[in-house]
Amino acid sequence: MSDTPENGAQPAQQQPQVNSRVLAQYIRDMSFENILAQKGVSGDAQPEIQVQVNLDARKRTADNQYEIITKLNITSKTKEKGEPLFVLEIEYAGVFQVEGVPEEQMHPYLLIECPRITFPFLRRIVSDVTRDGGFPPLNLETIDFLALYRSELARRAEAEKAKAN
Repeated sequence: MSDTPENGAQPAQQQPQVNSRVLAQYIRDMSFENILAQKGVSGDAQPEIQVQVNLDARKRTADNQYEIITKLNITSKTKEKGEPLFVLEIEYAGVFQVEGVPEEQMHPYLLIECPRITFPFLRRIVSDVTRDGGFPPLNLETIDFLALYRSELARRAEAEKAKAN
C-alpha cells in the first residue's frame, strides 16, 4: 500500500506547528484626566469620542519572547462646542512566547494576532477607568488589527514613495 492519496497527488509538506502563549499582561503606562470635573462644561455635554491606536512589538532577550504594546489615546469632547471632557492614554503590554511561526510571517503575527488576544483585557480596563473617572463606561468597539496592519503598510509604502520622489 502506498502513502500517496487516492487521487495520486503528493501529500503537502507539513507546516510547522504554531505554539503561542501569553506569559504576562500589564499596564505599562496610563493617564486619565477628567477635564469636565476640573473646568466644568456649559450646557448639555453630548460626548464625541476619538480613539487612536498604535502598536509596537519588541523582541525580548529570552528566546522566542516578544513584548507587544497596544497604545490607545482616547479623547472625549462635546459635540456642540468641542470642549474636552476627558483624555485617557494607556499602553497595555502582553509578553508572548511564540514558536513555529515562519520568519517572514512573524511581523504580521505579532501585530495582528497578539493584540487580538490582549484586546478584551484592555477593553475592560478602559471601561473601568472611564466609569471610575465619573463617566459612563466606555465600551470600545472591536479593533480590526488586520485592517490596522494593512493601513500601516500602505502608509509606509506611500511615505517611501514620497521620499523617493
